[in-house]
Amino acid sequence: MSTFETKQPELETLIHQIKNGELQLPDFQRGWVWDDEHIRSLLVSIARSFPVGAVMLLETGGPVNFKVRTVENVEFSGETPSPKYLILDGQQRLTSLTQVLVLNKPVKTFTEKGQEIERYYYIDIEAALNGKFDDAFISVGKDKTVKTNFDRDFKQIENGAGQLITLDFSTTEKEYEAMFFPCSLIFNSHAWEMGLLKYNQDKYIRFADFKDKVLQEFKSYKIPVIQLNRNTSKDAVCLVFEKVNTGGVPLSVFELVTASFAAENDKDNNLREDWYGDQKQGIEGRYQRIVENRKIISKLEPTDFLQVISLLTTYDKRQIDKNEGKTGKLLSAISAKRQAVLNLTLQDYKKWATAVETGFTEVASFLTKQCFFSERELPYRGQLIPLAAIMTKLAERKMNWREPKILQKLEQWFWCGVLGELYGGAAETRTANDLEDVIAWVDNNETIIRTIFDASFQPERLETLRSRQSAAYKGINTLVLREGAKDFFWNETIQQLDLDGKPLDIHHIFPQQWCKEKSIKPAVYDSIINKTPLSASTNRAIGGKAPSIYLSRLQNFNTTQYSDEQMDSILEGHLISTDEIRKDDFESFMKLRAENLINLIYQTMGKTLRSNQFIPQVNAEATS
Repeated sequence: MSTFETKQPELETLIHQIKNGELQLPDFQRGWVWDDEHIRSLLVSIARSFPVGAVMLLETGGPVNFKVRTVENVEFSGETPSPKYLILDGQQRLTSLTQVLVLNKPVKTFTEKGQEIERYYYIDIEAALNGKFDDAFISVGKDKTVKTNFDRDFKQIENGAGQLITLDFSTTEKEYEAMFFPCSLIFNSHAWEMGLLKYNQDKYIRFADFKDKVLQEFKSYKIPVIQLNRNTSKDAVCLVFEKVNTGGVPLSVFELVTASFAAENDKDNNLREDWYGDQKQGIEGRYQRIVENRKIISKLEPTDFLQVISLLTTYDKRQIDKNEGKTGKLLSAISAKRQAVLNLTLQDYKKWATAVETGFTEVASFLTKQCFFSERELPYRGQLIPLAAIMTKLAERKMNWREPKILQKLEQWFWCGVLGELYGGAAETRTANDLEDVIAWVDNNETIIRTIFDASFQPERLETLRSRQSAAYKGINTLVLREGAKDFFWNETIQQLDLDGKPLDIHHIFPQQWCKEKSIKPAVYDSIINKTPLSASTNRAIGGKAPSIYLSRLQNFNTTQYSDEQMDSILEGHLISTDEIRKDDFESFMKLRAENLINLIYQTMGKTLRSNQFIPQVNAEATS
């Protein structure tokens, strides 16, 4: 027995089914996101009788019992009716057409840059009759006018005084005069056309032609519909929802899992509300609770959260398999890959969600302890996923990650991932290994941590680290801060400056201007060896002067007055050799700072630097 049937109803029928509540949306669907340009392009396609894609509906009343909501801006004076069908695919198109064609109020849409705007849509009758559909469909503000300096490519009309005025559709008579037809009346044009007949019979003749050639295209336009019957299983519905996507906005793993959970007969199954909350109802979501006052994880995604739950769920299954004596391929795999996340059940989510929420707050505390204070400083967002899983699992086992022995291990693992640059690109396998390895390492010092074993940092890499996009670049900068480096001007640590609202940035120690005057190549002076975190005030004081000059200036500034010993102590905190920088000896400075950075990197990673390993040199050829 087939689980679906195909139909081809007229667009007008579908739109009116939405307006009367027969067609609604499963509540897990994302909101309406189409912008003004998308809407006008859709109208052009229909006017030209171009296909705009199929729609997929699910008949209600079966075993899949989604929570539902009406299409945006569709309202009812009394109780909202129960839907007969739910829109699984085609939401963006059908919502757009409903807003424009039958709701007699401004459409709340967006500019291409995402700014919220309210628009009414019109058809330029003459342009449409001449086949210029790309220019025929326009949108105007909620006051139904087009301002002189706004949307300059719209037609402008000259008044009797010879001054340019705006398009003005604020009255029906002005619509008649301009011969612009409101799109909201395409399916109900009778009153408008009778008014035009009384206003101007000559214009009505042109409208009659427009009605036959343009409006009729909308009234006769049909859309292919695939209709799943009410007996379609939950798994089939979720699979279909995953596979169909014709709206141009890819479906995320979070949306697919939301759909799966929404199909459960459980009153607490609204994953979107659980994550984002509901502002209208005053309900706070997990995301808000996690990132509140925690800049370092402000860009946490719901999929990140689900991946952590997937890691923990599959980790526990693997431990059960081990306890049952399973080995090799019979062991369940620890995974945060897409399919593993899609296989999560609502029960898995409920088991771990609160613990993982706490786990991410602990991640933020750990990162702050490492001297990361904003999201842009973070080397790898992907490394937060195994870190959050580790934090959650440690808490489950009543272990505190702040205990010195545990913290030391966590720090070594974390910094090996950063400085070894091991979390770039696809790192799903490493993510899974790290959860298992670190938890085992906490129990047994003999455990081999694959990330620590794999991590290496070649000293010559320092010479090529010039971009703040590099994980190692960000990591080394933060390592210097973690050692307690203080700002040259304020003589305060990053923690103090961050609290005072004086964020640091990475600046040159030997200024660019000075280096250029000495004919030193950018490839040399732009490396991280010649950079360190400094405040904007310090950087302005440095200017393009030689270090010997700007250090003296900083020491004798009205608000500072540092002795040589005090300034030397600040410089040493940045791993800068004081004699060389005060002598403006760039080559010796670069050599010694490279050695200092390498020693710090290897110490942090728990690696041993061989006596014969290459240390970057700055020679005459490099600076010629």
